[in-house]
Amino acid sequence: MEWYAIVFEVIDMRSFSNLWFWIALAVLWSTASHWVLGVPYDLVLRARRRGGEAAEDVHLLIGVYTRRLLHVAEVSGIWLVAALCFALTMLAMLGFWYRLEFAQALFCLALPMALVGVLSLRAARRIVAGGLQGEGLYRALARHRLGVQALGMLSIFVTAMWGMYQNLNLGAF
Repeated sequence: MEWYAIVFEVIDMRSFSNLWFWIALAVLWSTASHWVLGVPYDLVLRARRRGGEAAEDVHLLIGVYTRRLLHVAEVSGIWLVAALCFALTMLAMLGFWYRLEFAQALFCLALPMALVGVLSLRAARRIVAGGLQGEGLYRALARHRLGVQALGMLSIFVTAMWGMYQNLNLGAF
């Protein structure tokens, strides 16, 4: 038997039965819920409790990231949406029409992240349009984080259900 056949027997290379996929999913969602519009949420909590330098840092970072996000949306938003729709459609077709499990796994990661991008753009527009500062800004960031976490829980649930279905349907061994 060749060495690569032994490796592929020992390490399952299918996506939904692979431990590395689930680790990547957990890291993806923990990172997405920790970094709220480019600002670490622990900094937002510290600014809310103590104010001072932490509050200045939050306002500075939010200003930079919201302006950057809105600028990218204005300049190349149409092209990014077109490319994203093409990529998601390609992954969906490869995954669910042609039954390529790796494409299904990537689709289960990419589609919710696209929705997180939409939520982030919406929150950035609200923050800039409302000129939010202080407690109003912290509430908006907390609301955005809650939305990302809810989307993450739903995404992890759907991915886990689909992954279990795939593993039971194809057989783990």
